[in-house]
Amino acid sequence: MTSTAKCRISAFILLCATMPAHAGTCADGIAQTQAQLDLAIEKDAGSHGWKPESLSALRSHQPTPDSLAKAEGDNGIGFTDALASLDRARTADRSGDLAACNLEIAQARAVLK
Repeated sequence: MTSTAKCRISAFILLCATMPAHAGTCADGIAQTQAQLDLAIEKDAGSHGWKPESLSALRSHQPTPDSLAKAEGDNGIGFTDALASLDRARTADRSGDLAACNLEIAQARAVLK
């Protein structure tokens, strides 16, 4: 085998070793739980009747799942906790801690039940 072929094989192996591994991430679980949580928040927000508009709404800012959950007051406490769990799951996923990520997803899903 020539030295050029050895260099190419070495470069290929090194390139494959540095590629991010997606099989162990829990990004799909985070996305699925976020979608379910968004639907639950919207459903809950519409079930309590009209409330006064916040300053953000008056300034034409678009609502976020977190702002909707906070606007619900005591009714949205579980939702804000679940959103915080999903934020921690994203952090754990970025750092490669699959166990912590799955634990945070499970805590977020517990609110949905």
